[in-house]
Amino acid sequence: MNERSLVDWAPPGLPARAVLEGRYARLEPLSRAHIAGLRDAHREDQSGAIWTYLPVGPFDDAGYAAWVDASRVLHDPLHFAVRMADGRLGGTLSLMRMAPLAGTIETGWLTFAPRLQRSREATEAVYLLMKWAFEVGYRRFEWKCDAANRKSRQAAERFGFSFEGVFRQASIVKGRNRDTAWFAAIDGEWPALRAAFETWLAPENFDVDGQQKYRLGDLTRPVLAARDPALSEN
Repeated sequence: MNERSLVDWAPPGLPARAVLEGRYARLEPLSRAHIAGLRDAHREDQSGAIWTYLPVGPFDDAGYAAWVDASRVLHDPLHFAVRMADGRLGGTLSLMRMAPLAGTIETGWLTFAPRLQRSREATEAVYLLMKWAFEVGYRRFEWKCDAANRKSRQAAERFGFSFEGVFRQASIVKGRNRDTAWFAAIDGEWPALRAAFETWLAPENFDVDGQQKYRLGDLTRPVLAARDPALSEN
């Protein structure tokens, strides 16, 4: 049981609508100027799979423009467009469920097009939000997903989020039941997670063909307080 004193701890502030810059990825607060580039990215996902577990989408062009117009002014969730190293947009993600008084914040609403998936930019996008959260004083950074979304559960563990359980019948999404899998990283784990991300993102971790030398999951695994048992099931 963690009973450390928080007498000297102060609640962090809310995130600003500001750019977060990394080595490969640039997170830009969502705006109307992103619509065309994001739609171009989303067209690569012809099956609409990136929207399967979200409460919205897939969209036609007009519907997506309307969604961006409504979402770009929100503060929670605060949506960011991910600009890749080649200048193209690859998708969006957000900070959400912000509770400064408890020191907790979550990342979610990931809509990563095929061009962004499994890329250095995708990993760095999540890292930039995690880095911001812990550096300003949040104690807990959460990842939640539909329990049926195995890829999201795998991603959570790879990024160093520890499995905390499944909330059964947590909600109804698009006419079907959603059980929600919970994952989180906490501030005491941050130094080790930061070192793991920085090792993986370092240019020297990739050979001349762009292949990784160290896997991020191998680097973050020692930090995990608990692993997701569903990922070891056949």
